[in-house]
Amino acid sequence: MTSLGQQILSGNRTALARAITLIESRRADHAVAARALLEQLMPHTGRAQRVGITGVPGAGKSTTVEALGLMLTGRGHKVAVLAVDPSSSRTGGSILGDKTRMERLSVDPAAFIRPSPASGALGGVARKTREAMLLCEAASFDVIIVETVGVGQSETMVADMVDFFLALLIPAGGDELQGIKKGLIELADAIVINKSDIDPPLARRSAQHYRAALHILEPASRNWTPPVLTASAQTGEGIEQVWSQIERHREILTATGEREGRRADQNTRWMWSQVTDRLEAALRTSPTVAALVPALEARVRAGLLPPGAGADALLEAFGLKH
Repeated sequence: MTSLGQQILSGNRTALARAITLIESRRADHAVAARALLEQLMPHTGRAQRVGITGVPGAGKSTTVEALGLMLTGRGHKVAVLAVDPSSSRTGGSILGDKTRMERLSVDPAAFIRPSPASGALGGVARKTREAMLLCEAASFDVIIVETVGVGQSETMVADMVDFFLALLIPAGGDELQGIKKGLIELADAIVINKSDIDPPLARRSAQHYRAALHILEPASRNWTPPVLTASAQTGEGIEQVWSQIERHREILTATGEREGRRADQNTRWMWSQVTDRLEAALRTSPTVAALVPALEARVRAGLLPPGAGADALLEAFGLKH
């Protein structure tokens, strides 16, 4: 692990890819090695700008990520993209190819693209996306972009691991605006109406509607009012303004101390989420618990046993008294 860590710190991309594969592994010995590697690298993390991008289907997330990434590498930044793909139900692997969806960025020497299978994780966020982000920071990538599949609870999960959360939407009329989840707007640090080149007047009207909607919602930060921008990732129009807002957000929240506080809170919640995951895994793999599950599930399904009583029996078998 010491050798692998040194290779990552030197910017070795092959070592970085190997390390991410290690932390994604479900093998117990790999988990121990991954924790040791992360502890070694932690002093070299935390300096990157972390950006989460989500959006409605067809909003052009990958095109936007590529346009933003190419602009940033052109300015001298090193950009890592952690793109979470839907998983194959048979193999658990990624079934979409991010490198084929971001052809130009994938061959940029200052960029690193890593597709990660969601593996059944809630909302499509890869189980180890947070750890992969730290590894990329240790490898000197100064902008980390997390792109989600944009379904389920992924918005909440990604917003809780990044500094800036970007909601990507498409031009829509008044009735269609009702279909956008209120929660997505509440979480966003900025809203971008993409594909504005197709119908500029409609894009401008959509932006006005979202600005009005934001006025009646309580902002996540008292120091920041989320802007609503229009852009076209296909033509590149508006992409510089998007990055300008991300930089402005960083400056304001750093000056007020909120950015540091946010990260501290995220780390604490991350720790407890790990505790929950480990406890659930231990519970499900306990032989004593496993022996009771079929009969208890059958009785609960048949309505012969209250679900709470079934849960009590399983927890007691695991050694937890109530």
